[in-house]
Amino acid sequence: MTVFLYDHTFEGLLTALFDAYARKTFPEALLTAGEPLPLFCDEVHTLVTDPEKSERVWKALRKKLSAAGLASVTGCWLSELPEAPMLLMRYLRKVFDSPRNIETHYADPDVLAVWQLGRKVSGERMRVLQFMRFQKTADGTYFGIMEPLYNVLSLTVRHFRDRFADQPWIIYDARRRFGYYYDRTDVSEITFSDPAQQPLTDGILREDQLDEKEKLFQDLWKSYFKTVCIRERLNPVKHRKDMPVRYWKYLTEKR
Repeated sequence: MTVFLYDHTFEGLLTALFDAYARKTFPEALLTAGEPLPLFCDEVHTLVTDPEKSERVWKALRKKLSAAGLASVTGCWLSELPEAPMLLMRYLRKVFDSPRNIETHYADPDVLAVWQLGRKVSGERMRVLQFMRFQKTADGTYFGIMEPLYNVLSLTVRHFRDRFADQPWIIYDARRRFGYYYDRTDVSEITFSDPAQQPLTDGILREDQLDEKEKLFQDLWKSYFKTVCIRERLNPVKHRKDMPVRYWKYLTEKR
């Protein structure tokens, strides 16, 4: 068995694919340093992530796959599932070895799995766009927090930047403890190094952190939500399907 050790980044994965073709040896397992090696391990290749190599692989992929195919690859990686790296390694090898585009050859289990994961991640991105609720803080920044199943926050930045271009905002992933801050000009990734500064996982800021009118607007929104609700048409099953319960603690109208 051949094992590649890498830094568990997407650029590292692309570097691993580059090295595999250069060495003419493809890994049967992708591990990070410190992980226990398989019992029957014949060869271990420790690679160093190389931005130039990963960029060359990505440029080559752009010639082999459509925009939808590239999105599926990205989505598969952002799923963060343990099997995703080796799945992508097998899939990308098939992409490069085939003279034709294979992204719709769903009879192949790897092609189907990448497409399915891509759809799941895309669906989670849409839920973040639909269910993100912002609270205006005392310093005028709009703060939104969620715990998406997959690592999709980076896929929502362009939408929020276009939609709220004239106001500063923070979107924060409570599960992965990082977020993005927009200062009306640039977007930067942020973390809270001080545990005391970590946003509450229930998404509710303290009243002393809120703008003086924020509580009023939240109450108005709750009142509007209750007013437009037609009780005779309530369908709890469909409601939970369209708006999963795991998001409710972040929705102003559900508090």
